[in-house]
Amino acid sequence: MSVLDITPIGHPILRSPTRPVSAEELASPEIQRLIDNMIDTMHDAAGAGIAANQVYSGLRIAIVEVTSNPRYPYKPAIPLTVIVNPIWQPVDDETFETNEGCLSVPLRGDLQRHTNIKVEYLDRMGEPHEEIKRGLTAGTFQHEIDHLDGNLIVDRIYPRTLATWEQFDAHQRDEFVARISAFVDQVGS
Repeated sequence: MSVLDITPIGHPILRSPTRPVSAEELASPEIQRLIDNMIDTMHDAAGAGIAANQVYSGLRIAIVEVTSNPRYPYKPAIPLTVIVNPIWQPVDDETFETNEGCLSVPLRGDLQRHTNIKVEYLDRMGEPHEEIKRGLTAGTFQHEIDHLDGNLIVDRIYPRTLATWEQFDAHQRDEFVARISAFVDQVGS
């Protein structure tokens, strides 16, 4: 297991768009090792995803996974998914309000995400995927692709809702979990 350092907010790599990965690069042992280390780092930090620039790499690679994560018991399961060179677009105009945190930002807050998106990406073997993602799963993919585009949640969060994890747990979690659980029941993943 190789856990990498997580890039904190303020470091310029988080504000720079990442560069696409060629097929040759993706097949290399170095990039495959980076992917494995990103997975280990995400698991160690109990994240729902991680982008390469969050571990000081400028490559357009992110990982998404939600299993039995105690930080996100309300999130629908997402199998381990490596997304390389992803792009997304909304399927419609529907949005929802959610509350997000980030491994690089020690704050959480409310923001809007598209409810239904189409995402295109390569997996770690270079196979192309085109999928529709809905609800909180769509939000998780948007969050990670935002990172790859040089954007952070602080760019989208309603400032008056900012909270540390501790204060979120103490004052906001119960209301948010009730609200988002009803959304998940209504929309699905």
